[in-house]
This record gives sequence, C-alpha cells and structure tokens, in this order.
Amino acid sequence: MTFRTRLVLVATAAVLVVVVIGSLATYVVAYDSLVGSLDVTLQQDARNLVSGNQNDKLPVIQNTCGRAVGYCSQMVWADGQVHTGDPQPLAISAGAAQTAGSLGTGQQLLFSTRVDGIPVREIVYPLAGPYAYSNGNQPVQRLTMPLGGALQVTAPLTGVQEGLHRLAVALWLIILVGVGLAVLLGLAVGRTVLRPLNELTGSIEDLARTTNVSRRLDPGGPDELGRLRRAFNRLLTALDSSRESQRQLVLDASHELRTPLTSLRTNMEVARRMEELDPDERQVLIGDVLTQLDELTSLVADMAELARGDMPQLTSGPVRFDELVLGAVEVATTHGRSRGVTFVASTHPSWVSGSSARIERAVDNLLDNALKYSPDGGVVEVGCAAGILVVRDHGPGVSEADIEHIFDRFYRAPEARSRPGSGLGLAIVAQVALDEGGQVSVHHAPGGGALFRFALPTISAPHPSRTTP
Repeated sequence: MTFRTRLVLVATAAVLVVVVIGSLATYVVAYDSLVGSLDVTLQQDARNLVSGNQNDKLPVIQNTCGRAVGYCSQMVWADGQVHTGDPQPLAISAGAAQTAGSLGTGQQLLFSTRVDGIPVREIVYPLAGPYAYSNGNQPVQRLTMPLGGALQVTAPLTGVQEGLHRLAVALWLIILVGVGLAVLLGLAVGRTVLRPLNELTGSIEDLARTTNVSRRLDPGGPDELGRLRRAFNRLLTALDSSRESQRQLVLDASHELRTPLTSLRTNMEVARRMEELDPDERQVLIGDVLTQLDELTSLVADMAELARGDMPQLTSGPVRFDELVLGAVEVATTHGRSRGVTFVASTHPSWVSGSSARIERAVDNLLDNALKYSPDGGVVEVGCAAGILVVRDHGPGVSEADIEHIFDRFYRAPEARSRPGSGLGLAIVAQVALDEGGQVSVHHAPGGGALFRFALPTISAPHPSRTTP
C-alpha cells in the first residue's frame, strides 16, 4: 500500500468518524427536541382538561378517546379503576395506578407507548379532586370524584417519527457525500503534500545515480520538508568532507611514502653491485635499508591507527592513568639517553576510562614529540593529575601559524620537515582524545618551548576486584 493510499484512507476514516458522530449527535438532539416539544404540549393539554369546562365550581373532565387517532384522555380514580361506562382504551400501568392513588401528591409521568398499534406519547397527570367527570359517550352524565385520581392523556408520535425519518435520510446523504468529499480531498491533499516529497526523492535519487555529493538541495522553508532538506544537505556536506579527507589522506600518504620508497629503491639499485662494495659500505647500505623499512613500518602503523580511530572500541575499561604515564616515561627516558635528554615526571593517582592501549599510544606520541624537539641535554617535564597529562619541552616551541594545524594528519611545520617523522603522531593523539571523550591542546610554554595538555574524563577508583591487571 502506497503512502498516498494510506493518506487517503486516513483522511477518509477521519472525516467518516467526524460525520457519523455529528450525525448521531444531531439525531439524538433532534429526537430530544421533538419529544420534548410534544411533552410540553401534553402537559398543556392536561392542564387545559383539568381547568376547562367547569360546572358548579367543579372542573369537568371528559373521555376524549376515539375522537382522533392517537389522541386520548382517560380518568383513573384513586382506586386505580376507570368509570364503568368507559371503554378503557389506555392501559393502566403500575405507575399510573400509583400516581392516581397519591391523590394529587405524586409526580406526573411521561413515557412512550403504543395504543392500538399506534406509537403515542403519554402523560399521567395527578388529580387532587374533587372533580366532575363526563363520560365521552354520555356527555350529560356527570359524576363526582371526591377523592381525586389521575388523568391519562396521549398524543401520537407519528409526526415525530416522520420528521426523524426525514432527518435520518438527510444525515445518511450527508455521510455519503462527506465520504466522497473526503476521498477527493484526500487525493488532492495527498497530491499537494507528496509533490515536494516526490521532488525531494527525485533529487536524492539523482544524487545517488551521479554520486555527485558536491551538489546541495534547495534548503526549503521552515516546515518539516525544509528541515529534511537541510538535514540531507548537512549529510552531503559531511560526506563530501569525508571524501575530501579520504582523498587528501591518499595524496598525503602517497607523498610521504614516496620519499622512503625512492630511497629504498636507490639503495636496492646499489645493492645489485653489492660485491663491488667494501664491508663498511655494505653495512651502511644495509643500515640505510633497515632504517627506511622502519620508517615505512611506522608510517603504515600510524595510518592504521588513524583508520582504526573511527571503529568502536571494545576494550574500554578503567585505566590507572598516572601509572600508565610513568611506564611511558621510563621508555622515553631510555630513548633520550643517546642525546642526554632527561624526563622529569610528577604524578598523582588518577583513574580514567578508555582503551589502555590507545591511551598509551597517545602518551608515547606526546613524549616522542617532546624528545624530538628537545635540544641535546635538555629536560622534558611531565605532569599527570586528575586525568590531565601535561608535557612541556624546552625546544623551539610552536609558531602561531602552526598551532592551528599541528594536529592535522601529515602536517609538519616547515622548520620540522628536515627531522624524521611522518606527521601522524599528534594526529593520532587528537584522534584518541576525541574517541575517549577528552581533548588535547598546545600552548606556548613560559620561557620558551611547547606545552601539550592531554585531558581525559576521570572516574572514581574502581573496586579492587574489578580492576584490570
């Protein structure tokens, strides 16, 4: 079932429910109004019969049954019986007998019944007496009813039923017309509502066919479709940015790989004449090849780490941050001995949550970066507390122009391009900080040098039974 069909069905059902409920309410109100009007007429007729035709100061009540179809008045005495000369066309119910026996103190009754197959509305009107009564067949004979009783008066419901029948026919016509109009309006509304949606679908299908994510849709208005268009434009922007980043990554990786591959190729060309080289030259050549292979291995590992940054981490858990930092400082101290670089660490107990291996990789990269730019015999100051790692070196520092790009992939400052490295170390630090819900920043250190601040969200120390080894 198409969306347009569902829309038409929903609109039709809604209109049908409203029209049916309105028709039922109209019918009920009309019934109450017509019957209520007839009840008022019956009450007035009863009062007129009681108060009219007085003789010797006593009201004379006559039996009018049989004079007109459905119209009838009948006297019921206090004992629940009628005059023996009356034909008694109206049934004396228990309520009518009780009202007659109340001697005028009871409540009048109004109800619908049938007389000789004719639907009528009847009132039982209490009488306190005394009254004079005249038989309909012998109008000159007047009997006195000293104890009172009740007066039954009826009026036919045929007029009410005919009016309700005509109203029911009209309401059924209204329902049918309403359903027809609902279908037509549903089709019209569906066409109007779905036109911009169809246009949006066509545009998206065209984008999918051409894969041109640089295109943008018309932003539209403030309605839901406009919001959908703008959301899709943001998706296209993110996809375009992702493709551009991927393209740039490939270009940068190709550029970074070209240099060690070229050197490796050159050395392998020389290796063809290995027998012509003396032993010292052979050792230098083999050392160069191994160094270039190490550079390629490191570059591939860094690229794999960056690519892995977009994947969900399944090994997250509590990490003793200060102990991890101290372990990384010990390794960095070993690397710095050849240049006389000293690492001074000051730590306080701190727990964070995340992937221990990735956080360790980020810390190693920050320490390696500080070692790389520290002068020979210099000092690298490391501090760790409350989930924050601060690494400060005394090297040349970071220029204002480089601060904005220092965490970009493959970015290397012009003065640093002569140093070994791929330009991915700090990018990995930034990726880890983003994935673990933290942040990293670089600042000018007082007195010169660079100061890196790597912060992660802290957690409370876990129970000893839950800690990871």
